[in-house]
Amino acid sequence: MPDYGQELEFGLFPTPEATRLGELLALVQLAEVEGLDLVSVQDHPYQSKYLDTWTLLSVLGARTSSIKLAPNVASLPLRPPVMLAKAAATLDLVTGGRVELGLGAGAFWDAIAAAGGPRRTPKEAVDALAEAVQLLKAFWAGGSVRYEGEHYRAVGLHAGPAPAHDIPVWIGAYKPRMLRLTGRLADGWVPSMSYADPSAMVAMSRHVDDAAVAAGRDPVEIKRIYNISGRFGSGSGMLQGRPQAWAEQLATLALDLGISSFVLGTDDPDDVRRFAAEVAPAVRDLVEASRSRLEPGEEPGATEPERIVVGGDAPVGDLHGAGQHLVDIHDGLRAELTQIRDVLAQVRQGHLTVGQARSAVNTMTLRQNNWTLGAYCEAYCRFVTGHHTLEDRSVFPHLRRVEPGLVPVLDRLEEEHLLIHGVLEEFDRALVRLVTDEGSGRSGEAALAEVQRVVDRLSETLLDHLDYEEKHLVEPLDRHGFA
Repeated sequence: MPDYGQELEFGLFPTPEATRLGELLALVQLAEVEGLDLVSVQDHPYQSKYLDTWTLLSVLGARTSSIKLAPNVASLPLRPPVMLAKAAATLDLVTGGRVELGLGAGAFWDAIAAAGGPRRTPKEAVDALAEAVQLLKAFWAGGSVRYEGEHYRAVGLHAGPAPAHDIPVWIGAYKPRMLRLTGRLADGWVPSMSYADPSAMVAMSRHVDDAAVAAGRDPVEIKRIYNISGRFGSGSGMLQGRPQAWAEQLATLALDLGISSFVLGTDDPDDVRRFAAEVAPAVRDLVEASRSRLEPGEEPGATEPERIVVGGDAPVGDLHGAGQHLVDIHDGLRAELTQIRDVLAQVRQGHLTVGQARSAVNTMTLRQNNWTLGAYCEAYCRFVTGHHTLEDRSVFPHLRRVEPGLVPVLDRLEEEHLLIHGVLEEFDRALVRLVTDEGSGRSGEAALAEVQRVVDRLSETLLDHLDYEEKHLVEPLDRHGFA
């Protein structure tokens, strides 16, 4: 999948709990002060603990001046399209054109029915959503609206007021029909990491793109918004470590998956500050640097990209800059290898059974949300591969230009990346057999022994690679920074 070249945006997805209203208002104001672009709010009218989304968005709009506002996503079965169009247009006028509209076909049908809404089949829900998008856009265009659909109709409606700007319509979609609808009609696609991890996004986005092309649209017209979650700290894995690691991972998603908007689910002010002040600028710099090198017709090395020190503003030669960032990433990789080796050792020593080892692997920190591959390596392999991809695309070409004497070192490191990728694939297969039922018919001890063998090989190849890279690159990175 390509980088669509879209402008990057970063947002907040807070929990709209009624008992925490004061904290919520303060959190959104903090997000605006810190420079985030968007605040979006989930819409569950049947949830007794949550505030009404449109009322809350109106209050947030009155208490802010620049941050965009969006339901993420509006529960269409309980929001008639004409009223939704009028509410969105009104809020857009009140806030000076700051509204975007996320739509969902509906979920939690028992709760929707309990609130007086319709209970729709999957086909009916998708068809109703398609009608709603068309009716919304007809309303915003103004004039007399005549629309006859199976689920919605407007007969001679005098539409108005017109919004302050063309309100983009996002669709929350995961399955093929909804994805094709998104490509055909929507301005944005908004999946969540808890339902679609990055590996699943490739096939989903292909459905969106193919449908867009079939409808005569350019896929670039469709913004990709990703609801994300994570934890800042000293760990590793997808959005589980330091802000610098988050930046690398999100930049990879932007460049490889075409995602341009990242919306963080959190109620923690410290997370908001770190995301806005440390992660977002670093992602923008990494993506901008990569895009600047890929301009058509540009001679390699003709221009020197702006220096990017993801690790902060440390002076040249200070190990707390880019060199320390490299060490931090590597330390996370080492820690996870140590963790799995400890689990295997405890089984060998009789402190854990194979079943307990499976359980331990399944609950390691790198496993995210509802990922179900078995699958410590699902995340670990992606993290290592993403780190190496960023080095191959960005860091190494930069160092080749600014320090030609490093070319033999960089050549060796790139060759080792390919070798390590092969070992990671072998690790993945062995570990999946250990933590799933795929290995039925073979003893747990045999599966464990296979994992031990591959982990030993991975430890030897990866740890030697990390040591060699730090020995030769930490000092040059401290002098030249990342690009």
